[in-house]
Amino acid sequence: MVAIWRAYTRPEQLSRVRGFFHVVGLAAYRPEDFREFIDSLDDLTKVLASLAEREGRDAKEALTLATVTIAAMRGLLLPEVLTPTAHSKDAVALLLRMSKDRSAPRTRPGASG
Repeated sequence: MVAIWRAYTRPEQLSRVRGFFHVVGLAAYRPEDFREFIDSLDDLTKVLASLAEREGRDAKEALTLATVTIAAMRGLLLPEVLTPTAHSKDAVALLLRMSKDRSAPRTRPGASG
């Protein structure tokens, strides 16, 4: 995920990311004209889900994790192209920690077990 984030947020890539959001907006208004683009939106999700399965997650969990990860990254990219701040980097770091923590058993603070 870090490699993907770094690739998308490199200064020379930001115009491409802006273009992505432009086309997303157009597709929202005229999906019939952007069917191929809309159909391709799951491509990266499928790649990440496959990687998560190779790391030992079951198929359903891998797809859910990949879907949430891509949605979060796209959501974080929008402010990155509008008003770049350090907050998005902090958010990506948090997402990484959360995805790593997900494989560990979860307990509530103060719970005995």
